[in-house]
Amino acid sequence: MAAVLEVRSPYDGAVVASLPLDGPEAVQRKIAAASAAFGRWRDVPLEDRCRLVAKGLEWFRRDGERIAREISSQMGKPVTQARREIETMLDRARWAIGAVEDALATELVPPAGDLHRRIEHVPRGVVLDIAAWNYPLLVPVNVVVPALLAGNTVVLKHSERTPLTGEVFARAFGTLDVPDVLVHVVVSRAGASRLIDDPRIAHVSFTGSVATGRAVYRRAAERMVPCGLELGGKDAAYVAADADLAFAVENVVDGACYNAGQSCCAVERVYVHRSVYDEFVDRALEALGGYRMGDPLEESTTLGPLAIRDAIGPLEARIEEAKRRGASVLFGGGRAPVVGGGFFAPTLVVDVPNDSSLMQEESFAPIVPVRMVEDDEQALGLMRDTRFGLTASVWTRDEERAERMARDLEVGTVFQNRCDYVDPALPWSGARESGLGATLSRHGFLHLTRPRALHFRGGPVR
Repeated sequence: MAAVLEVRSPYDGAVVASLPLDGPEAVQRKIAAASAAFGRWRDVPLEDRCRLVAKGLEWFRRDGERIAREISSQMGKPVTQARREIETMLDRARWAIGAVEDALATELVPPAGDLHRRIEHVPRGVVLDIAAWNYPLLVPVNVVVPALLAGNTVVLKHSERTPLTGEVFARAFGTLDVPDVLVHVVVSRAGASRLIDDPRIAHVSFTGSVATGRAVYRRAAERMVPCGLELGGKDAAYVAADADLAFAVENVVDGACYNAGQSCCAVERVYVHRSVYDEFVDRALEALGGYRMGDPLEESTTLGPLAIRDAIGPLEARIEEAKRRGASVLFGGGRAPVVGGGFFAPTLVVDVPNDSSLMQEESFAPIVPVRMVEDDEQALGLMRDTRFGLTASVWTRDEERAERMARDLEVGTVFQNRCDYVDPALPWSGARESGLGATLSRHGFLHLTRPRALHFRGGPVR
């Protein structure tokens, strides 16, 4: 009897779906199919690849409501946010289709005598994309669409929590004029590790925890396979004395609590200038009181359950540790008594020591830890006190202040008066333990290709 992957709702524990796990033979067939498709797909003219990828995207537009409700059922995201994820995904894909020609254009090097030189960006082959559950559409689309446009084929291993979304990608892109340019494998975490060992895999992309990312990187290194890693974050926000406070509070709190805080670039540390600290806290309390927890399929729900119920205990322990060291919980602070279970209340903690686990370890929950600072220099020092480096935001009317702080923030993205946002025209990358490589922008295309040098001598050879 074939093993089955059972998916349960984090809201009420009901079985959402049961999918047969791919055994070794099925996995081999799927990788072989993607490898065979690569030989045909890379020869499809770029214009036609763009047209076919756009055709695949129609699946998501046409079946959007069903896909959104499946996402909510699988990982708890409120359905209103799941619908927005579909629209954001389509926007990113459209941007990639419009940008690929310039991004991968052949680079001409000035001739030297009878030497003709150019650089081409050629597909790597079969790309293995190990995608996370927190944004079931956005995480894979950052790799899938650029990879396909560049001429690669894709083996998608979606999270065990959101396999139905992986099946949607397979239907959308795996049934194009060249079949099997994308295949979805349904395997356990151990099975995913074995995928990396397959000699037909030419590139590995992984989104997830730092610990698993290290294991993926080591495994890929054994075969000298290039690897892209999007890992954890502990992203800081600094609210300066001249910030538009109402705007800053609204966006910082949303940046911490959107998707129940389950975002790698969620705001997880907030430093507020002494002169606006009390008002910031008062406004944050009001904002946090506006969230409505409940069934993620209900239109009125604005905060869903955590996808992993077992995370609640460790989160409560971190808050207790911070309290023992002088922090105060002004709102929330632990498991919320909501019918269905799995909810962590939106939480405001103040006076949090910077070396506490609440300020150093990724929470992935709707928690706003706040600390007062005296000036920009103190804020900058505390923001830099982390092993992560995904994003940071500076809330100020003074662009010079933002520029000055950006120079010393070792992160992939620095925002001024914005947070928790991904722009497809800019590279999505991290420093330190937040990852390696880049997705999106021209750099995302280049990461999924390899440069090939053409060095030709014209005329008679002497």
